Amino acid sequence: MALPKAKEIIATNPVVVFSKSYCPFCVSVKKLLTEIGASFKAIELDTESDGSEIQSALAELTGLRTVPNVFISGKHIGGCDGIIQQLLCTRMEILSRC
Repeated sequence: MALPKAKEIIATNPVVVFSKSYCPFCVSVKKLLTEIGASFKAIELDTESDGSEIQSALAELTGLRTVPNVFISGKHIGGCDGIIQQLLCTRMEILSRC
């Protein structure tokens, strides 16, 4: 039941952060996305009644059980390091066109 729910959340939201409210890396990712003006859906696994099941489903889907677990346009980006790397690559790509 949790795997279809996780897949639906990923498919229906351009940017999704599976998070835990007390995790400093999750807070950093959400802050960074907010600062760049990105609209995103945060799923706080520690406050969802089926959060543990969703986290297990994400581990099955991605191979990662850690949070944050970030998806952009349905593509798994990874965690905090993944989103920072993605943003740096995007900035470098834009700068190289100038």
